[in-house]
Amino acid sequence: MSEAALEEVSVLSSIYCGEGEFQLLQQSAQDGLLVQINSTALGSGRDTSLLFHLHSSYPSCPPDISVSSTALSRTQCHNIRQKLLDQAAALPPEPMVHQLVEWFQVSSSTYSAVNSVSSHLAQCVEVKEEQSRGEEEGTERWTAVLSLDHIRSRNRYIGLLERWSQQLQLTVILLLGRHILVILQGTRPGIKEFCHLLKTVKVDVDSSGKKCKERMMKVLIETPLSCSYEHSLQRFEVKDYKMLPELNAAFQELHMTDLYEQILPSLGDSTAHR
Repeated sequence: MSEAALEEVSVLSSIYCGEGEFQLLQQSAQDGLLVQINSTALGSGRDTSLLFHLHSSYPSCPPDISVSSTALSRTQCHNIRQKLLDQAAALPPEPMVHQLVEWFQVSSSTYSAVNSVSSHLAQCVEVKEEQSRGEEEGTERWTAVLSLDHIRSRNRYIGLLERWSQQLQLTVILLLGRHILVILQGTRPGIKEFCHLLKTVKVDVDSSGKKCKERMMKVLIETPLSCSYEHSLQRFEVKDYKMLPELNAAFQELHMTDLYEQILPSLGDSTAHR
C-alpha cells in the first residue's frame, strides 16, 4: 500500500470526522484499503454511502466504487456509480477520493430534495416501464378532470404544470375561471403521478405569500380515453373563461360535452359551498 494512499485516508478521516461519516473498513498490503463515506458527509440529506476500494497499486490505478442508498432508486445509484467511475478514469494518477466526493456533492443536487419532483418522475418512469412489459394499465390511455382550489402565483404554477406534462408525456389543458379545471390525457400511472405531484410539491403561494401545496385538489372524473376525445387536445394549453356557459363551450370545442355533464354536479356543489 502506497504512502500516498495511507496519507489520503488520514486526511479523509480528518475531513469527514462527524459521527458515522467516515469508516476504514479494510486495510491490507495485499488487498488495499476499503473506505466508506456516508450520507452526512455528502450534504445531500439522504441515506447514501459511497464505498471506495483503493487497490494496492492505487493511485496508479483508479479505485473501484460502489453506491448504496435507501432513498435513491437502483437506477439512480447505478448512474451515480458510473459517473464517478468516469470521473476517476479522467483524473491524473494521484489521490482522488476527496475530489470524487466533492464532485458528488455538486452533482447530488440532481437527486436532492429540491428536485424531489425529478426523483418521483424517475420512479414513475420505472413503474411505467415495468407495466409496459405486462400490465395493461400502463399502456391504456385515460382522461381525467381535476379541480384546483386556487392559482395565485400564475407563472410559477403554470410553468410547473407544463413541465410535468412534458416529463410524464401527458396532454394537458388548463381552464382558468370561476372554477380552475385541469383536463389530462395519458397513461393512468402518469395521471396518478401528476396528481401526486400536485399534493406533494409546493406549486403556489397561500394568502400570506408563503409557498404551499395543492392539498385541495380533487379528481372530478377519471375514465378510459374515448376515441372521440383522441387528438382533441394540444400537448399543453391554457384557456381563460368567465362564465359557466363559456366553460361549457370550451368542453364542446373539445368534443367532451358528456364529460362536462358528468362533472357539472360537482361544480354546482363547489359553487354552493363557496
